[in-house]
Amino acid sequence: MIKISTIGKYLDQPLLTAKINKQVPAILTLASSGFLAKEIYETPKENRKKKGLQLGIILAATTLSAVNASRIASFLTKRPMSKTVKQISKDNEKIISEIISENTLNKDVTNILNKAKNKILSIKNVDILNRNLSRKDLNKLIPDPENITSKDIFREIGWLSIFGAVPVAGGIAGGIIADKTTEKHWGNKVSNKIKEGLYQYLANIFMCNIGAGAALGILEKMNIRSKSARCIGMVSGIILTGVIGGSAIANYISNKFVNPLLSKNPQKETRTPELLDLGLHTDDIATVSLLSGLKWIEPSLPLLYAVSGYRAGIGYRNNKNSPDKEKQSHFLYSKC
Repeated sequence: MIKISTIGKYLDQPLLTAKINKQVPAILTLASSGFLAKEIYETPKENRKKKGLQLGIILAATTLSAVNASRIASFLTKRPMSKTVKQISKDNEKIISEIISENTLNKDVTNILNKAKNKILSIKNVDILNRNLSRKDLNKLIPDPENITSKDIFREIGWLSIFGAVPVAGGIAGGIIADKTTEKHWGNKVSNKIKEGLYQYLANIFMCNIGAGAALGILEKMNIRSKSARCIGMVSGIILTGVIGGSAIANYISNKFVNPLLSKNPQKETRTPELLDLGLHTDDIATVSLLSGLKWIEPSLPLLYAVSGYRAGIGYRNNKNSPDKEKQSHFLYSKC
């Protein structure tokens, strides 16, 4: 029977994370293309050209920004970039050579180690290594998740927050370009995109990161090391500061600043959570996981944050009484 620890080790393989990360641009492009094709197919023929151009620009801008978000965030926060497949393979060759030379191993274990130099191991192969190598040697090849300490919290939160901001900014820019290309009165919709971008970023990304980080810092100060306690604490922080606090802050900024500056007929509005907004908090699971040291979650971030970027690009459409909700083209704003 395969040990539970083996599953963790399988997921922690640096090569697995690096190879998934390498495929993210292709996955995101394919997903965006499929979504675009579906939306065009479901649109009346007379509107397909316009909708295709609008959504195509928004999705292209969001995808481009999402796949480059990690690089931009790492540069701004001076956080080391994730290693490439080539770099990890080179490290593995050195580590495996040392393990083989320092231990007396049977043929099966040696073959698996040689395979691990540049290939992802199966769960069965990882289990064999788990049973035959010392913990020290196995950790050299597949490091255990390292819990983020209070010293690292702000760097990680800063990185995650910039990571999430880039796709949202890309979505807003793409939405404005799309409207400018296809709409005569495109300027009337700029406030919509900024308000939705604020909501997506504050309620679904930034404040959730702050809540998780604050909870982690408190647990660290209390010297609580339990992974389950850390997880529960971070989720509680996310609910209090993100889901509740982020929504309130986004609505305040929209009503106090964005509407007076960019709306012709400013009127108090309230952006309330929708079903998809709640679903977007899947990225908070990724946040908790990353702050818990699970690096294999990282490749999912561009996919999750791209959804927030897309929604920012199509604009604010939650409040039925909003004057900015105009007489917008129904086919573009009726679907989330």
